[in-house]
Amino acid sequence: MLDTPSITQVNTSRPDLYAFRITRMVTQEDMEAMAALMNDAFDAHEDKVDMLMIFDRYDGAESGATWSWEALKSRYKSITNVRRYVVVGAPDSAEQLIEAMGKVIPVEAETHDTEIAAWRSLNAEAVAA
Repeated sequence: MLDTPSITQVNTSRPDLYAFRITRMVTQEDMEAMAALMNDAFDAHEDKVDMLMIFDRYDGAESGATWSWEALKSRYKSITNVRRYVVVGAPDSAEQLIEAMGKVIPVEAETHDTEIAAWRSLNAEAVAA
């Protein structure tokens, strides 16, 4: 389970769903840890996976946090390994980008205002560790 200062993985009722709660400022180390976990997940699953990102008291990302080698590999692999990318509480600018990218790349991208709507959309729920 991933647990960094600003990203915590959430256990789910589905083995092919990876959920993360993002709080505070995301650092390069946080992003690298999440990217490494997802790269391993992409390699472990024969089929595509779904991702749920819950922005909760999110305070942005430090400059350059998303440009590590692990993060770049994860982004590239996600194009062919992610079926659905669901986001809750995305910052306004990110919400528009997510919805636009969902129309361009072969990933079903959607945003929700509430966690419950996102969990329902994914036919899943958070479960205890």
